Amino acid sequence: MKFYYQILILAIITVSDAYAGIKDKPFIQEYHRAYRLGSTVEKNDVRTIVVDQSGQVWAGTKAGLFVLDYITEEWNAILDSTNQGPINDLFVDSKGIVWIAAWNGLYRADNNKTEKIEITNSPIGVVNEIANSILAIGPEGIWKTKGKSWIKEDMPYSRAIRKLISDRNSGFYLGTGKGLYHKTADKTLLFQNAEELLSDNIFGLAYFNNEELWIGGLGGVSVYKNDIRIRSYTTKEGLPNAWVRCIQKAPDGSMWIGTDLGVTKYDGSSWSLRHSRRWLLSDKVRDIAFDGNGTAWIATSEGVSAIKRKQITLEQKARYYYNIMIQRHIREPYLVEKCRFSTPGDTTRWEPNDDDNDGQYTSMYLAMESYRYAVTKNPEAKKNAAKAFNALKFLQTVTETEGFVARTVIPATWSRMADPNVIISDREWADLIIREPREKKVEDYWLLSEDEKWLWKRGTSSDEITGHMYGYLFYFDLVADEKEREGVKKHILRIVDYIIDNAYVLIDIDGMHTEWGVWAPEFLNDDPDWASEKGVNSVEILSFIKLAYHVSGDEHYQNEYYKLLNKHHYKSNIVHAKTVLPSWRTYIDDELLALAYPALILYEDDPDLQALYRGSLDNWYDALINDDNPYFYFIYNAFAGNKLNLEKSIRLLQDNPLDLIRWRIDNSKREDLSLTRSPILEDIQTSRLVPPSERGIMRWDNNPWKAVQGDGGLTESDGVYWLLAYWMARYYELIE
Repeated sequence: MKFYYQILILAIITVSDAYAGIKDKPFIQEYHRAYRLGSTVEKNDVRTIVVDQSGQVWAGTKAGLFVLDYITEEWNAILDSTNQGPINDLFVDSKGIVWIAAWNGLYRADNNKTEKIEITNSPIGVVNEIANSILAIGPEGIWKTKGKSWIKEDMPYSRAIRKLISDRNSGFYLGTGKGLYHKTADKTLLFQNAEELLSDNIFGLAYFNNEELWIGGLGGVSVYKNDIRIRSYTTKEGLPNAWVRCIQKAPDGSMWIGTDLGVTKYDGSSWSLRHSRRWLLSDKVRDIAFDGNGTAWIATSEGVSAIKRKQITLEQKARYYYNIMIQRHIREPYLVEKCRFSTPGDTTRWEPNDDDNDGQYTSMYLAMESYRYAVTKNPEAKKNAAKAFNALKFLQTVTETEGFVARTVIPATWSRMADPNVIISDREWADLIIREPREKKVEDYWLLSEDEKWLWKRGTSSDEITGHMYGYLFYFDLVADEKEREGVKKHILRIVDYIIDNAYVLIDIDGMHTEWGVWAPEFLNDDPDWASEKGVNSVEILSFIKLAYHVSGDEHYQNEYYKLLNKHHYKSNIVHAKTVLPSWRTYIDDELLALAYPALILYEDDPDLQALYRGSLDNWYDALINDDNPYFYFIYNAFAGNKLNLEKSIRLLQDNPLDLIRWRIDNSKREDLSLTRSPILEDIQTSRLVPPSERGIMRWDNNPWKAVQGDGGLTESDGVYWLLAYWMARYYELIE
């Protein structure tokens, strides 16, 4: 009977041909390149941008006219210093000539030769080609070509000139600060009132197709067909910001709308926002142009941003993230974590950064490399996994205790670390204990190792032990050879014995349990201050002991396991281990359960307990089904034998930005969303969950609904969160 259930479990956790995964097909990945024009505010104040027929990018700024040198990535000034000044508009005509509407008149550039058109020294606001004639308009008049000559006409329109576009017949549309003018051969129409436009303050004009004209300005986008407004796009329809500054149609047919909160793309059915320093030098967008490769060149108030595109697969994306991790995110003794930048986003100057969860996330890296080795048999993955295991083992041995595990270690030479040692006065301690009765008084967080080479950090939490055990599980099963398994077994048992022998708490070097290292029945079952951790911590400790039994076969661990389940009622504790109470819910607990469930489901052969764990797993999944977390979805599918949300999971992995820098992403400014205290009470969150490309870089224990995320580009994620989800899905054949 036992053999039968082992086969049954194997069938559950191994995705068969009937559950073939999603093929890893190439997809379009967008990414950002920044092109500042200089060190002055005026040079970077870009008002207009075009790409000429040879692919050169022209930028008109407050300081003058510049062309990008692709080789040096520097901007070359086109006009001499006498004529450099504010540029209002740029246009490329049907012959490839670049026309420049400048502060002191009109210029043209042909074959890199620029000349001024001697028609006026007054400012020109807009220029375009209308019915085979060049038309330039400024506050003091209208000039147009007639043959080889120029003629001037009076200015009968509002002088707040913003945008000029052909009507694709013989006339034109002129967007102004006082409405939209349509000039035809025999009449001029003015659209100005609320029935005709969202507002009369017009900035952007672009055609969606031959029949639809999109008109952008204050309030959103009005869409015209045959000079009749047929619909509008406002914040109610999904536009994130109502201040539209420009509109441009992309080569793929999508409409790009520049606003005061970045660029919004509309593909005919859905909206996608590109904002924050991840995507733009500034959210204040003035103009957009596309080159032949589909790159969007975006004029902002702080320089030119290029949103580029390339076709890649998830496997190639994994390699990209992996290279970033290897370059900047591994520190002695082989811990994997975030790095810190001296200047926000400057990857040329970085420093390693310690974190309370170094052990947990290095262990998740260990699991990732274990999955990668199981899939590819790449010796590099095996070697890296061994180094990660030894680093995690060192977190225990460095403490010189029977089984206590340090949170992390840093070289003794470091002078900057998280939570430096402090002295807490009696008054400060009294204040702390009133606010949080479980608070533990720790002043000397960092202790010198016996060889004086390391500082190790105490106060280790349940999160750390849970993370360690998760990594050890997959390293033991998927990577370690017989000799290595013996070392892994001894290490696991050392920690588990230390917890069991100390009555299911993690004893720190002061002889007391750490603030969070508690799994004992008297706390979880009887102490009201531990009610919110009751389910999660019960699953954790059962998974530790089940892992110890798996690697050792020692019935001692099985007896302890059943004692907790039956005598101390942990069976009932774990049914709803995942709490849905908004005041208790945290995404940290979601992740901890994801780390703890595998050992129980993999190694339990009792059908009743298997059903119990499966029910707990189902409740966990049901609570987070709307959180768009591919790692959690993969966990559920792998260990429940389902195939749910796989297509969505692939899309989420694809949409994750290439840029892992933790830029500040502020979605509280969006007008298409409202703010709420749901699904958890702790954070201000958005009413709708935005996709990964529109929110901050976050590990799986972060709240994806949080309205404001990131640290301003001061740190970079190691990418392990994504890599773990990817290689896990590869191992269980959820991704082919």
